[in-house]
Amino acid sequence: MSDVPIEGYAMVSDCQTAALISTGGSVDWLCMPCFDARSVLGRLLDAEAGHWSIRPGEAFTTRRAYRDRTMVLRTDFRTDAGSVTLTDALAMGFGRRGHDLGKDAPHLLLRVAECTRGTVELVVEFAPRPEYGMIRPLLIPVDGGMRCHGGPDSLCLSSPVPFEITDRARGRVRLAAGDRVAFALQYTPAGGTPRLLSQDEIQALLDDTVLAWQSWSELHQTYEGRWEKEVRHSGRVLQALTFQPTGAIVAAPTTSLPETVGGVRNWDYRFAWVRDASFTLDALWVAACPDEAEAFFGWMAQAAANDPAHTHDMQIMFGIRGERDLTERELDHLSGWRGSRPVRVGNAAWRQRQLDVYGELLGAAHRLRAYLGGLDRPTRQFLSGLADLAAARWTEPDQGIWEVRSGPQHFVYSKLMCWVALARAIDLAEDLDAADRVPAWTRSREEIRAAIEEQAWSATAGAYTQAFGSDRLDASVLVMPIVGFTEAGSPRMRATIDAIRDRLTSPSGLVYRYLDTDDGLAGEEGTFLLCTFWLAQALAMAGETEAAIAYFERAAGVANDVGLLAEEIAPDGAGLLGNFPQAFSHIGLVNAAWAISEAEAARRAHRTS
Repeated sequence: MSDVPIEGYAMVSDCQTAALISTGGSVDWLCMPCFDARSVLGRLLDAEAGHWSIRPGEAFTTRRAYRDRTMVLRTDFRTDAGSVTLTDALAMGFGRRGHDLGKDAPHLLLRVAECTRGTVELVVEFAPRPEYGMIRPLLIPVDGGMRCHGGPDSLCLSSPVPFEITDRARGRVRLAAGDRVAFALQYTPAGGTPRLLSQDEIQALLDDTVLAWQSWSELHQTYEGRWEKEVRHSGRVLQALTFQPTGAIVAAPTTSLPETVGGVRNWDYRFAWVRDASFTLDALWVAACPDEAEAFFGWMAQAAANDPAHTHDMQIMFGIRGERDLTERELDHLSGWRGSRPVRVGNAAWRQRQLDVYGELLGAAHRLRAYLGGLDRPTRQFLSGLADLAAARWTEPDQGIWEVRSGPQHFVYSKLMCWVALARAIDLAEDLDAADRVPAWTRSREEIRAAIEEQAWSATAGAYTQAFGSDRLDASVLVMPIVGFTEAGSPRMRATIDAIRDRLTSPSGLVYRYLDTDDGLAGEEGTFLLCTFWLAQALAMAGETEAAIAYFERAAGVANDVGLLAEEIAPDGAGLLGNFPQAFSHIGLVNAAWAISEAEAARRAHRTS
């Protein structure tokens, strides 16, 4: 199992897949050629599941950062005898710039080491293990590197360093100041023959990849305001989690990183959730540009579309190419990160009923209403059909936003998002050719509002709660003012915000999703970063900007040394938990930063007037 803490990893991406690289220069997670493919390097989940390390042969310290306006990683190793800079990137298609970032990606991991002081001996160890560690391929030396035989696909390593080969390849190279050595790992589908690359070709691809990321940042990122560096970086992280061929954004590039060390709450997040759509589009609008948001919505609408005559439930999540069957299974041969088993691939949540998805997809459409003229008639019919479903089904129980594996309940968040579906559909009625449905939609919308006010409010809890008739708190109700259901400063919402601050917040000042809830799973979990950002956003909307800033900075402050956030934080604040990096956490950062900046601007304008 991996001894590296989750925060010890950094990510590089070609907008089709991602690699996780440790502070010690080891690539411990890489799925080729796409996010949801079987791993070829998987030491993240088991010591024998594959890695590729480049590090000094003596004691060293490290310092890491992404190169300016990129997702290209620079790791500086320092020893007593000298210093080496290791630059890691997944190559972009050569010459691709701006909107074409990730198009024609060659499925090529680049690693270039340069000695900047003294003399350093580097140790290189390459141990590929395709198919989640099930295959130990033959490593065959050839002129300029080696080829890997075994498994369904082809790998080759371009390297000027000679290797000793057993079940893995080991080599050493001594660099003096000014010396440089370059490596490249190439993937090719079955039947292909990867080409070995020269040192100059590898360096040229690396330089071009830096320019590709910088061109995307220049074209897409215009946010100026508080936490500008963090917001723009989160925008790049979201782009790095985008599957360029379709525009899908994965929740995370990993599977089975646990919600508590040694626990069983270990899920595969390499898919795209409809739930994320509206919040993602808001974040992309702030941290990227409308073109990226439009691509994501176009993919989501196409993946989710059904014949209206046969629509009963809309699926809540999809594969990155729009796949619907995401059957979950366990990989018993993997020990899991720090012994956290089982390791799962696929996600059984795809079969759940979650009524909130109607509101999230219609919320996404509403955010992009200026583009709706380009949607075809079947898509308009599909979207108006979602509003009809929300009106017809909002009274039914479901598994809710947190995908509980206990019985369905009448979750407040689900009712709220059915209200959102109808409110947005009413606004979009002319665009959807559905003006005749507005009276019926309006009646249903008001019925939902009345039910929430009557059944979601608990006098005992002094707050809106998790489910109708419940006294349990749930941080998801913080979304009420964010989606426009109520004012953040209304008496009930203020009381709810205060209750969550008092009773769902850990000693470290971060927010739990819920406590004392039977969700059908054993074990505990950490505090949830998205919920903490929601609290910051709600506080800003309620006019408590100083408190909002404090919560925001606590949540943003747990990012690792290269600015990446996981899903959760250990209850004692000591370490990241859950899949990593987590799109929803970075989405929460962007949206909360924007809300706080807007609240501050409004306060300044009020003072001036």
